[in-house]
Amino acid sequence: MNEITTELKSHFLRLYQMALADNNFDVLEMKMLYKFASDRNISKEELDSILHSEYQESTIPETLELKIEYLYDLAVMIWADSVVTEDEIITLKKYCIKFGFLNENIEEISSFLLENAKNKTSKIELLNQLKA
Repeated sequence: MNEITTELKSHFLRLYQMALADNNFDVLEMKMLYKFASDRNISKEELDSILHSEYQESTIPETLELKIEYLYDLAVMIWADSVVTEDEIITLKKYCIKFGFLNENIEEISSFLLENAKNKTSKIELLNQLKA
């Protein structure tokens, strides 16, 4: 079993919370959660363990790139069921604030992430857009 960092555990718990934000945990959201885990070499069993643990500690990613990557995962999770609710948008904005972004930039950041998630922009393309 891989050693999964506290930061990564926190990320999957945030993704899970996002999936629950609209009170309609869709099968497509669950599939997306397992895809994110697979992309990071985390088995279904390891993810289940993270989601069902009493784990409460939460850490914020340190680098700007990782913050954007994790927030983008949240935006992709929002679009997993093709329905974007106000609760999901509010939750995304809360995480932008929690990750240290300035209040005056939250609307623009969340809109940018959601628009790119809707268009299925790859994470690499997204990060390249930010560097340009």
